[in-house]
Amino acid sequence: MTATRDAEGQPARQPAAPAATPRLPAKLAAHPSVRAVLARRGAGDGAKPPEVIDAEWLRELCLAAGADDAAAVSLDHPDLAGEREHAQAALPGTRTLIAMAVRMNRDNCRSPARSVANQEFHQTDEQANHAARTVTQALQDAGYRALNPSVGFPQEMDRFPSERIWVVAHKTVAVAAGLGVMGLHRNVIHPKFGSFILLVTVLMDAEVSAYGQALDYNPCIDCKLCVAACPVGAIAKDGAFDALACTTHNYREFMSGFTDWAQTVADSEDAADYRSRVSDSESASMWQSLSSPPGYKSGYCLAVCPAGEDVLGPYLDDRRTFMDTVLRPLQEKKETLYVLPGSHAQEYARRRFPHKPVKEVTGGWHPPAKRSASSDRETRTS
Repeated sequence: MTATRDAEGQPARQPAAPAATPRLPAKLAAHPSVRAVLARRGAGDGAKPPEVIDAEWLRELCLAAGADDAAAVSLDHPDLAGEREHAQAALPGTRTLIAMAVRMNRDNCRSPARSVANQEFHQTDEQANHAARTVTQALQDAGYRALNPSVGFPQEMDRFPSERIWVVAHKTVAVAAGLGVMGLHRNVIHPKFGSFILLVTVLMDAEVSAYGQALDYNPCIDCKLCVAACPVGAIAKDGAFDALACTTHNYREFMSGFTDWAQTVADSEDAADYRSRVSDSESASMWQSLSSPPGYKSGYCLAVCPAGEDVLGPYLDDRRTFMDTVLRPLQEKKETLYVLPGSHAQEYARRRFPHKPVKEVTGGWHPPAKRSASSDRETRTS
């Protein structure tokens, strides 16, 4: 049965047959809260919500909560086969996932000043989480079970690095729901808002009267600007993607990068030795990421993407000016690039961006060799 709406626009609960009073221990049955619940049920206030939610009502709810676009997709969708186990573990009984997109301000994301771009990322992250929480609360109030995993962080760090740390793959869900298509840069490109979106998902235990449909075209215009912008060559023209190169640099002040930094602190003999390994600006940047939301080092692939109906105009009008004002300031910025020793990223960064200092790091992916106590003493006294 599809949900109808009450005077407040919420799904109207369907009349239910009187339920038999559950057999309860005398002490529990005498509790005031239990007596109140049973009394409301006896008065007909225990009706269950409709099994199928009206798609139009649900979309209006998402937009009113702060999303710029939203669509639902069944957990039975073939493209979500890899998500079913995780969704059911997070919310047993999940039947539908609601994908929501929240826009970011484009020129903030494009700024060479990473403080501006990171502030935009984090502010939009908060807005998306708030929108998802508002939708979850409305569904709960209507009688459904619902859950909204974080847009980004926090994640399940007790699983890192051997298992996936995200509760639900927002990009996979959004593509299946028809909110966009995965681009060469591994971001979802929305047909209208382009790459300048953050995604969030709500899991719920009901079906929806209509589900989103996958796009029948790719919003990507195949300009390859994301390839040109990536400072560590993580994106190849043929579509290959070097995830390790991307995370080693862009996530330098997250998970593994922090581990690498902590190992550097532990290995340093004294303050002078530490400062010979880590510059003052690097220490200050790590402090900033520890005291406020952590900062991404790049995100340039997203910043230069001209795809999307709302974004494409300036690129079509004057491609040279677009590249001079959007792409080149990021390419010309002097900044440290973090790479694994002997990696393609190291060779690419040195060749393509000789003006950007390149720093070898372990990335924190592998533990250092354990030193014996005797050798450690010899090293320190020599």
